[in-house]
Amino acid sequence: MISTPLCHLADIADGQAKGITWGSGSAREEVLVARRGDRAFAYHNRCPHVGTTLDWTPDQFMSADGRHLQCATHGALFRVEDGLCIHGPCAGRSLTPVRVRVEDGAVHLDE
Repeated sequence: MISTPLCHLADIADGQAKGITWGSGSAREEVLVARRGDRAFAYHNRCPHVGTTLDWTPDQFMSADGRHLQCATHGALFRVEDGLCIHGPCAGRSLTPVRVRVEDGAVHLDE
């Protein structure tokens, strides 16, 4: 299996998320990786409502209570585990998932 390491799990505080960019030119991708214990969940960093990135400030993806990913543009809330929007203008829609796995402490992009 081909995989690309995105970061180390230890780079993300438990209950937080980190923005990661890889590639260049037209192949450039922006994702966010959220951590819950020893698990990582990744999504394209684009709100399904209008396509803006979720963070206005680098790596600020979580709601004030730390329970959900939050879009800084309109406050939409998304479940970390599946990216489903549970509140806001895109309720019922989901973030686009990115397949990742944690191996030897690193978060790998599965390609």
